[in-house]
Amino acid sequence: MPFTLATWNINSVRLREALVRRLLEEAAPDILCLQECKAPVDLIPREGFDALGYRHMVARGQKGYNGVAILSKLPLEEAGSDDHAGLGHARHVAARLEDGTVIHNFYVPAGGDVPDREVNEKFGQKLDYLASMRDAFHADPPKRSILVGDLNIAPREDDVWSHKQLLKVVSHTPVEVAALGETQEAGGWVDVTRKDIPEGQLYSWWSYRAKDWSAADKGRRLDHVWATPDIANAAHSSRVLRDVRGWEKPSDHAPVMATFDL
Repeated sequence: MPFTLATWNINSVRLREALVRRLLEEAAPDILCLQECKAPVDLIPREGFDALGYRHMVARGQKGYNGVAILSKLPLEEAGSDDHAGLGHARHVAARLEDGTVIHNFYVPAGGDVPDREVNEKFGQKLDYLASMRDAFHADPPKRSILVGDLNIAPREDDVWSHKQLLKVVSHTPVEVAALGETQEAGGWVDVTRKDIPEGQLYSWWSYRAKDWSAADKGRRLDHVWATPDIANAAHSSRVLRDVRGWEKPSDHAPVMATFDL
């Protein structure tokens, strides 16, 4: 059965509940994976989502910080969560569909402002988190799985507005790109978005600091959809919903979508 999946860093699900409902109505993905929900699970505003047909949810939450959730029209069951690097953060949750497909929803640490773990603890946490993900995939290679989320790294030169100017900026430094590459390789993950859109500049995040984010267009592709090789060829129609970044009081991320014919 084909289904469409979206991933979106919402930057507070309670503050932007109306935007989530608008996306569910207008884009109508079968499954929506949210990051940075910034709410305990019991305070995620489910009633409005239920009313639109998204009656299934698995989530991990924290008050005002982190948090991941998977909303679905399709029946699913919780498939666990991992506290990578032992940070005690709500950054991962997994769900299993009735056909056995597992969906992993991740929110990788942003890493702070200075790309040096000796002076910036948050950067070290980011690298440790990615290493923990890598080791977990090595130990238990995923099958029939989809991984989505805000991975907080733009790996390719055309995933950022200026490769040269961002080489020393957190999210595009060589050490981060290498760490993400090792994590991807460990699970055999296929970058579905770039499989479908192999060429050209592609972004999913634009800073709040830009007065006119669209005209400046200094974006980065921080949000990803991956799949294991056994189902990657079933994915198609990848797209970034750039217009959503221009909605009133938006998240600084735009949703990324893909359809899977499974």
